[in-house]
Amino acid sequence: MTVAPASTLIALRDASVAFGAVPAVRNATMRVAAGDFIAVVGANGSGKTSLLRLLHGVVAYTGSREVLRPAGVQAMIFQRPFLLRLSVWNNVRIALWLAHRHTAAALRDERAEQALRRVGLGALRHRPARSLSGGEQQRLALARGWAVRPDILFLDEPTASLDPSAKKDVEALLAGFAADGMTLVMSTHNLGQAKRLASRVIYMDEGRIDIDLPTADFFGSGTLGRADLFLKGELSWPLDG
Repeated sequence: MTVAPASTLIALRDASVAFGAVPAVRNATMRVAAGDFIAVVGANGSGKTSLLRLLHGVVAYTGSREVLRPAGVQAMIFQRPFLLRLSVWNNVRIALWLAHRHTAAALRDERAEQALRRVGLGALRHRPARSLSGGEQQRLALARGWAVRPDILFLDEPTASLDPSAKKDVEALLAGFAADGMTLVMSTHNLGQAKRLASRVIYMDEGRIDIDLPTADFFGSGTLGRADLFLKGELSWPLDG
């Protein structure tokens, strides 16, 4: 049995996900290490979201998924985040209560305040969360995720529906989280975003992890097979950057 490095947070070995007769992830073997910023890329339907859900442990699977820090906190942010019909402030406070209910209320309130300031929403704390713009809602989702201090933050195409200005704001926040040492795993259709932010890129093709390389190597000259078409824009999916 291979022993995982001490920095490993989650390890998959021949892990697969299927929805009925439809395979979504096929025999995935990979590790997420502390401090990674992984961008998962690939065509629509290649299994990116299913891989994130598998790593997060919220979907049935076969094979092996090992969590090396079972007491750790994980959070996931979706392309269209679900916000409660409450104020901006209470959306963050409830997330903190769910993740850290044994922490003193005053400390939870302090973390909520810090989180809203970090994403630039402190002045909107009393506004109904669902009245925010799309970019503000995504920043609120990031505030909730950051506030709970997760060991890993999963993000499913977090800027896909945002305008360029809001996208830039979200990217700056993610870069800041990574600089603080947070571990991030993000699916994206935006190759420029993957190149700017990620330390490592996973390319998925028809449910399989086809390539797993440091970002510089992935965007270098060593990529083979269908990933070459992917990088050249010859696969039928959007490339923006």
